[in-house]
Amino acid sequence: MPADTNPEGDIFGGWLLAQMDIAGATPAFALAQGRCATVAVDAMVFHQPVSVGDEVSIYARVVRAGRTSIRVHVEAWKRPRYAEHVIRVTEGVFTYVAIGPDGKPRPLPGQAAA
Repeated sequence: MPADTNPEGDIFGGWLLAQMDIAGATPAFALAQGRCATVAVDAMVFHQPVSVGDEVSIYARVVRAGRTSIRVHVEAWKRPRYAEHVIRVTEGVFTYVAIGPDGKPRPLPGQAAA
């Protein structure tokens, strides 16, 4: 949408970052079997701009699980309008922490409470 773009028609990085956070949270929530909070984004790299009309696909995989935290590598790819090829546009590592009913970090299932 126009509110998500600069005057040249490129999507703002913040919009793309939000979509990546949603995608990264999906495997984190599954592993934590419940609520998680994003606590860090590391190594974010923007390789290419995304233009209005591009199809965007986002892929996420867990790279590490600690006692309460989960690190997820997330990549975003675009397929330009009227093109068959895809291009990786950005990637980063998101860290999520499992959150208990009290709003504080809790151990992941299978991890002992400290």
